[in-house]
Amino acid sequence: MSKLAKTIDLLFKNAKGDTARISLEEPNDPINPLVVNAAMDTIIREGAFTSSGGDLISKKGARVIERNVTDIQLQ
Repeated sequence: MSKLAKTIDLLFKNAKGDTARISLEEPNDPINPLVVNAAMDTIIREGAFTSSGGDLISKKGARVIERNVTDIQLQ
């Protein structure tokens, strides 16, 4: 059986200057850029997450990834 798997990646710059990613499965469709932007602002403002490179300090981007997944039945 084949299905389409979708994730949204929220990309941030951390205190070390590296990219930190938060990946969420099955985002609401359609994606509302204003909601994504506001959520990312809240994550930064509230210090909701940290990374191995320190606190998340700015938004770098967001992307939706779609992939086709086919389960293989094993015996």
